[in-house]
This record gives sequence, C-alpha cells and structure tokens, in this order.
Amino acid sequence: MTPPEDSNNNNLTSISLKEPEIKPDKVEDIASQGLGDRQNSQEDDQDIVPDEVEMSIFEHLEELRVRIFHSLIAAVLGIISCFIVVKPIVKFLEVPAQGVKFLQLAPGEYFFVTIKVAAYSGLLLTSPFMLYQIVKFVLPGLTIRERKFLRPIFLGSTVLFGLGLVFAYLAIVPAALKFFIGYGSEVVEQAWSIEKYFEFVLLLMFSTALAFQVPILQLLLGIVGIVTSQQMLSSWKYVLLGAVVLGAVLTPSTDPLTQSLLGGAVVALYFAGSFVVKLIGK
Repeated sequence: MTPPEDSNNNNLTSISLKEPEIKPDKVEDIASQGLGDRQNSQEDDQDIVPDEVEMSIFEHLEELRVRIFHSLIAAVLGIISCFIVVKPIVKFLEVPAQGVKFLQLAPGEYFFVTIKVAAYSGLLLTSPFMLYQIVKFVLPGLTIRERKFLRPIFLGSTVLFGLGLVFAYLAIVPAALKFFIGYGSEVVEQAWSIEKYFEFVLLLMFSTALAFQVPILQLLLGIVGIVTSQQMLSSWKYVLLGAVVLGAVLTPSTDPLTQSLLGGAVVALYFAGSFVVKLIGK
C-alpha cells in the first residue's frame, strides 16, 4: 500500500527571496535629489554671516566714530606730510603746461595753492587706509557670498582710481592745455594765475579718476541683481549719449578734444565692466 499523498502539498507554493528591484530612473532621481540637497546646503552656507555679533545702535555708532576718527588722523598726517614736500608736487603738476608763465595775482595766492595741493595729495595718499576703515566697519554684516566679491571690488576700485589719475595727467590735461595755449597764442601772452591753473588741473584729474569707477558700479549692480550683463550691452546707445554728457559735465574745459577723450574712456570702461559682469555669470 502506498502512503496517501498529503493534500496540502498541492497548495504549497514556492517562496523565493528576491531583492527589491530599483529602476534606473529611480536611481537617477535619488542621486539628483541628494546632489540638489547638497547644493542647496552649500548655497545656504554662502548666505551665513560668520562674524555676526549682536550690537546695539549705540555700539554701532561708537564703532563708526572710532573708524572716522582713525581716518581723520590718517588724513591729517597725510596732508602734513605732503605739505612738507609740496614744492616738488607743485613742479610735477606744472609739467603739462610747458611754455606758460605762472603769476601770483594776490598776496598769499601761492601759499593757499600749496595748502590745496597738499590737501588733495594727502587725501589721495591716505585713501586706501580710509577705504580699509570702511571695509572693516561693514565686514561683520556681510555674508560669505558677499565677502568673496569684497576684495576684488576694493582692489579694482583702487587700481582704477590710480589709472584715472595717470590717464588724466598723461592724456587729458596735456590735450586740454594744448588746445587753450594754441587757441590764443597769436593774440594773448600765456601768463596764467597759479590758483586757477591748479583748480583746473586738480578738478580734471579727480573727476577723471571718479569716472573710472564705472566698472565698479556695474559690478555692484550685477552682484545684487539689479542689472544683467545683457541689459548693459543692449543699452549701448544710451551709454554713448551718457558718456558725451558725462564728459561735458566732469571736464572743467569746454574743448571737444578733452571731452572726447574722457567720453571715449568711459565707453571703453563701460564695455569692460559689462564683460566682467558676464564673466561672473550675471
């Protein structure tokens, strides 16, 4: 006799243990989600203020007072130092006016001119230190992302200001003086007031140096997202018109050559600034 078959054998089903199948697209989604989380975390880290310290309004005012006091002390020391050696500075600024005789038309005119020249020179000499004091004041409130642009802006502003002074001394001032000397050479003798001459030269040099800050202004507008590089480049017609107006306003002379030199420099700097804004992805 054969043993009876177990009736439950027919109902048994084979159970196999298998790992859950993950589709490739699910893997990509998980990986991209993890990468996105890391990128978002890194972006959040860039918006952190590392040196944030809670300060009252009176503490902020006290720090501002200290920064201003240090800047004033540096400016006074710079002006005194330049006043000690002011005669070589005056002779250096007289070089572009070859063939012109300078006159002192009032008592003490040359003395006040030397004070004015020493003041401009001292402020120029100590301007990096004063900018440093401004940076130290605003630095604790800046995020990591903003601090990355602080050093290029600081160095770029200083370099462009110096280039503006050099460009004015070597190109704009000689061109303007040549125009005025040649225009009336057959009619009047070139004998100028030394005070009026230095007012003309110093104003022209510093206005040119300020005009050279155009790329820095563009970079700041691009960083905060107010204007993009495409918008800057698409507005080139208005830039040409603005450069003409800026050249006419900033230059104390009325000759077209000086205005054209300054306006052309502003246009070139504007396009250079637009290119820099495009390089940083703005």
